[in-house]
Amino acid sequence: MSEGKVSVADIIQAKKEGRRLVMVTAYDYPFGLMADEAGVDMALVGDSLGMVVLGLDSTVPVTLEMMIHHIRAVVRGCKRAMVVGDMPFMSYNTGIRDAVINAGRLMKEGGCDAVKLEGGVDFAPVVQAVVKAGIPVQGHVGLTPQTASALGGFKMQGRDAAAARKIIDDARALEAAGAFSIVAEAVPAPLGRLLAEAVKVPIIGIGAGVEVDGQVLVTHDMVGLFDRFVPKFVKQYTRTRPAIIDAIKAYAADVRTAAFPAPEHSFGMPDDALAALQASLKES
Repeated sequence: MSEGKVSVADIIQAKKEGRRLVMVTAYDYPFGLMADEAGVDMALVGDSLGMVVLGLDSTVPVTLEMMIHHIRAVVRGCKRAMVVGDMPFMSYNTGIRDAVINAGRLMKEGGCDAVKLEGGVDFAPVVQAVVKAGIPVQGHVGLTPQTASALGGFKMQGRDAAAARKIIDDARALEAAGAFSIVAEAVPAPLGRLLAEAVKVPIIGIGAGVEVDGQVLVTHDMVGLFDRFVPKFVKQYTRTRPAIIDAIKAYAADVRTAAFPAPEHSFGMPDDALAALQASLKES
């Protein structure tokens, strides 16, 4: 991997050299900064921010303006990691022209290095047009959260041979259209391996087994910040949420008992200035 900003060429070269790629989500400046400092290859500003950060029931209500706002913040924190911005629902589904314009806005106004969009064979022409416009595209196959309701919910995809073959065909179509990498979500581990073998671009797995070219996780899941549910494919490396709640509770207790702020947390005032102030108050 190059010493400077991670590029599309670096991502593609990683697969050729057998180097596993690391991708995490980031939705704001602090998490972008931490991801960059931790040395990840890619920081994904996912539309999952709708659920994880904004408390929405799904990713569907997320708008282009929301994405641009959060992408800008993450970009400020990532000096080395490639920043990938998710194209939200209906920002590319309505036609090629809309897709190119909206992908351009994510890059021009948000400042991301690449965009990601969901869908396979049907969206290959969209990917091709966006790439032709000079915007790197990361694909997304398997479970596609934006259209999860049409897939029967947030369930594993590619259970039978026909469904699995379709996902492979989707990945091949995206590669042919110019996608530089492809996220494969919630598919059987053997299918993850076959996907990685079927295309030359990296397959980034999330619930796709270990025999892919890299992994991505939602950071809030990984560090135990998101409290609604923990997907099967998530490994929690720490549980930050209980520690934060305990800290807030301790702070509240200190405030209520006047233990905070203590003298070391307060600003002093010269005795002569205080005396003069008190004297002026008495005169008034």
